[in-house]
Amino acid sequence: MQQDARNEGKTLLSVRDLEVSYGGTPVLDKVSFDLKQGERVAIVGQSGSGKSTVVGAILGLLSGAGRITHGSILLNGEDLAEASQEELRGIRGKKIGLVPQDPMSNLNPSMKVGAQIADALASNGMRGRAAIKQRAVELMTEAGIPDAERRYNQYPHEFSGGMRQRVLIAISLAGEPDLLIADEPTSALDVTVQRQILNHLQTLVDARGTSLLFVTHDLGLAGDRTDRIIVMAEGRIVESGTPWEVLLNPQEDYTRRLVAAAPSASLSADPASDPPAPERDRPAPVLSVRNLAKEFKLRGQRGRRIQAVDDVSFDVHGGTTTAVVGESGSGKSTVARIILGLETPTSGSALIKGESIATSNPQTRRALRRIAQPVFQDPYGSLDPTFSIERLIDEPLRIFNVGTRDSRRERVAELLDQVALPRTVAQRRPHELSGGQRQRVAIARALALEPELLILDEAVSALDVLVQEQILTLLEDLQDRLGLTYLFITHDLAVVRQIAHNVVVMKTGKVVETGSVDQVFLAPSADYTKELLGAIPGAAFAS
Repeated sequence: MQQDARNEGKTLLSVRDLEVSYGGTPVLDKVSFDLKQGERVAIVGQSGSGKSTVVGAILGLLSGAGRITHGSILLNGEDLAEASQEELRGIRGKKIGLVPQDPMSNLNPSMKVGAQIADALASNGMRGRAAIKQRAVELMTEAGIPDAERRYNQYPHEFSGGMRQRVLIAISLAGEPDLLIADEPTSALDVTVQRQILNHLQTLVDARGTSLLFVTHDLGLAGDRTDRIIVMAEGRIVESGTPWEVLLNPQEDYTRRLVAAAPSASLSADPASDPPAPERDRPAPVLSVRNLAKEFKLRGQRGRRIQAVDDVSFDVHGGTTTAVVGESGSGKSTVARIILGLETPTSGSALIKGESIATSNPQTRRALRRIAQPVFQDPYGSLDPTFSIERLIDEPLRIFNVGTRDSRRERVAELLDQVALPRTVAQRRPHELSGGQRQRVAIARALALEPELLILDEAVSALDVLVQEQILTLLEDLQDRLGLTYLFITHDLAVVRQIAHNVVVMKTGKVVETGSVDQVFLAPSADYTKELLGAIPGAAFAS
């Protein structure tokens, strides 16, 4: 087997008793592991487990006051822990390549992508403008970017998320490194694009005999894509083994909790409990979308338009969760923006309790905004960092002139209780909270006006599996206690299986399939839905 051949190779990377501290506070504790030539190893764990610190230590890129205080990092016998910054600059790119998480943060928006790949080639010693351009185009083609010659002169914003990630792969492979570190390289991508990127990355790694260190919080991906999994918690390695050993027979309680919390590894679990009542027994829908369409003009291209949403119709009944799923560009977020009144439809309607935010008078529009509230993907981006938590949560109350100062303060305390946050966080700022705590604040803020409908746009996609499980459990509990209705926008079908009652599948602006979770997951009718389901990672390990 290919895996056996890999494991018999020479050791490329050997980390021994690695300890790292920040300002005297230890964050890694005696971390030791080996990576052989051609081997693929995953490091998994929740946020704060130390996996990114391991990567920073290997690359010599620890932030701020981070220091290696003990241990060694041997790359082909050379100790990177003792290397100077000048020596490390010669190693990064040539011997170790990095595929980082967020392409928009790691690509220069003012430089053409071809020039950025060319810079990487030049910094790795390649000379000659024509030769560099030719090699850059070859790398773009190898990374799966079609029509690379033309796209060489485009800017990052002209690429999709998946194509930007391919550009980062091309840059990381420019120096033909022995070791490639992929740090959450597909966490922001939908499942089909994720599969395409990882298939291509795997092909490139296998063809070159490159070793891969894959950092992720997605156990399904780790199981599908690597030969060995290392589990980290609180700066220590708590367990390691083959994917079958770690995912199907975990030895440590922490690993068991990770596996149990990972929706991609538990697709056989029952869908959302208490299925909705039959159609004849249901009240009028809280949300009714009918023949919704939205066109956008393309800037700089006279007369050209793009059909972002095309004849979309569905209902969301009270007390239920309807998930809208599809790839990036499917139109699902545009539908959400139209429902919230942030975009005006070209035609059709999105009715909340029978009224449209887009066409109603100001008084009705104000009332509808109290009924429907959003929860966005990135709470750090959607919460004002200068406000206290109390001010963030009571802001909707102040805008709608609800209550007195004292009653609003008491309402904030009640909301913090509802989302299971201690009341002591009220005077803190967003940066003082964890990602999961910030998302709880965003949910509390959305609940301040006692809405009936929450529109959650990728509300858990940026969270690690344990925190994601906590937020999903919270949402289910709030729905049970408060009778809330959810429109859940996501690209993660494993999460849909866990939380939703009904599913709307979208592709290129159109609805291709609707139905209950059981209908869509167990008997999909559309080929596109089957493709989405087939791309969910970790199916082989589902129990």
